[in-house]
Amino acid sequence: MDGLTRIECPWNRTAENLGNSVELQHVNLRVPDQLKATAFYISALGLTRDPYLLTGIDNMWANVGVSQFHLPTGEAQRLRGIVGLVVPDRAQLLHRLQTAKRWLEGTLYSFTEAADHVDVTCPWGNRIRVHSPDAERFGRVVLGMPYVAFDVAPGTLPGIVRFYQEIVGAPAAIEGGEARVLVANGQYLLFRETDAPQPEYDGHHIQLAFVDFGGVHAKLAERGLISQEDSQYQYRFIDIVDPENGKLLFQVEHEIRSTTHPLFMRKLVNRNAAITNNLYATGHEALNWAMLPE
Repeated sequence: MDGLTRIECPWNRTAENLGNSVELQHVNLRVPDQLKATAFYISALGLTRDPYLLTGIDNMWANVGVSQFHLPTGEAQRLRGIVGLVVPDRAQLLHRLQTAKRWLEGTLYSFTEAADHVDVTCPWGNRIRVHSPDAERFGRVVLGMPYVAFDVAPGTLPGIVRFYQEIVGAPAAIEGGEARVLVANGQYLLFRETDAPQPEYDGHHIQLAFVDFGGVHAKLAERGLISQEDSQYQYRFIDIVDPENGKLLFQVEHEIRSTTHPLFMRKLVNRNAAITNNLYATGHEALNWAMLPE
């Protein structure tokens, strides 16, 4: 260092590290009725149907900021946990949820208010927890999917953390009694232990994108964990195991894409759900999912 000036850094540079996983793009849940799915995901939650892809009646992609729900037609699937959402306006959300009752009567649809969130159950029993924007808690988003939380068996959290740290290469730790895995900027997989009996895994999946796409594949393949080879840009695995002993801890399909996948970081259209034909302001149909500068 002779002759060089050391510059002091006032920031914690490790705070911006993402790890190997850089995108939580979608949660995929089969639905038996596209009309009721539209009533729930679009009309009640206020999300946006992708206007460009899968626009027929056999599948629907619903945009949530930079993430999506994928909703192909089929026997209903139920995620063993909760999908967390952030939406812009709680009062408008409650109005939409109340209005949607007329379309979803006779299903499992319901909602309840809590101090800092609204718990919503979809027509087929999936649990959605909806929060108001909170930069400190969820990052600078007004619309997004900050977490997917899974219910897991007691005693599995340390092994789950080891799996994501050692095999996936994602920052993971046990905090506040839950395992938190950073899988994209401001987005987490959460694992929460419960004694309650859980249903058998039914095939629903999440999608992540890895920088070290091939390196993780090699680690998974070595352990016989690759469940499907989709394309040059994509593979899948289901089993989460403890790297120390290979014990199966939890199952959920992970659709893994490379950062060279044609759909990686595809820009999504998000509408302003407050704008209607009866309450309209020119130029305000689109919603920016991020907060304005401070």
